[in-house]
Amino acid sequence: KEIFSLVSQMRRCSLSISSNIAEGFSKQTKKEKIQFYYTSKGSLTELQNQLLLSRDVGYITNESFQHLATQTILVDKLIVGLIKSLRKN
Repeated sequence: KEIFSLVSQMRRCSLSISSNIAEGFSKQTKKEKIQFYYTSKGSLTELQNQLLLSRDVGYITNESFQHLATQTILVDKLIVGLIKSLRKN
């Protein structure tokens, strides 16, 4: 039951990341766009925490954790890039 709940929460976070990026893209003002991108970044941080917990309790291997953590760092850089590009213009 614990694993099911954790997996469910991780799926919700993942969906929230992409959904907030998509919603932010559709907004008219820079301020609105940036707010949605920051919300997406918050969901990404939640996902990173859940990955740490999954590793620490033995639900995933350290190798799987490293692979997934690397991907989340890349996603974080992409979101930060979106925010920076809006602030420049």
